Amino acid sequence: MSYGDPNNPYGQQPPQGQPGYGQAPGQPGYGYPQQAPQGVPQQGYGYPQQPASPYGAYPQQPGGGYGYQGGGPTVASMGRRFGARVIDGVAFGIIYGILLAIGIAGLVGAASDCDPNSVTYDSCMNDAGSDVMATMGASLGAFAVVGLLYEWLMTALVGGTLGKLAVGIRVINADTGQKPGVGAAFVRYIIPILGSLACGIGALLVYLSPFWDKTGRQQGWHDKAAKTMVVQRSNN
Repeated sequence: MSYGDPNNPYGQQPPQGQPGYGQAPGQPGYGYPQQAPQGVPQQGYGYPQQPASPYGAYPQQPGGGYGYQGGGPTVASMGRRFGARVIDGVAFGIIYGILLAIGIAGLVGAASDCDPNSVTYDSCMNDAGSDVMATMGASLGAFAVVGLLYEWLMTALVGGTLGKLAVGIRVINADTGQKPGVGAAFVRYIIPILGSLACGIGALLVYLSPFWDKTGRQQGWHDKAAKTMVVQRSNN
């Protein structure tokens, strides 16, 4: 039958260039999608394309931020994190022990210069002790500054201290998957330090707080404040 037969609702398609059924002239017809003009990229169907993730197949989680399952990095276990702290603690303990040994040796050396039979022996020992304590204080102050710069800058620029790198974990920005940056790394470092002012109990609670995280990321209070998380390093 020909197009336009009133007894045939399923008639042939109208000739090319003519409007379809119920279609105003100049409007695109229904059915298959219209081809985009030459030189204009054609959009695909479905959901809009997402930008490439820094970890490849790294699924987005509800509420924003990168996930930690599937193709993304694996959340670091508390055992690895504890191992990293032990390694860093041993390294700093060795340095602290060396400084302490130097101070004791200096005190012994200064005391040997004092004559026990002299009337000035007591004042000589006091002066020697004061000199050694001043030297020790300066050394420990420098040691504390080095410790600050070590953990702060290593985390900011490399993603972790030598202890973390040794056990195969690193700190990342929880939203981007990149290194935390100087500001976030400082926040992450300073919160346990402030907690240690309460007889060390605050710092201990901060380091244990990942056990109470219900998100599955094992973020401690210092991680949440800095918007960071600790993951296993990629082999790539």
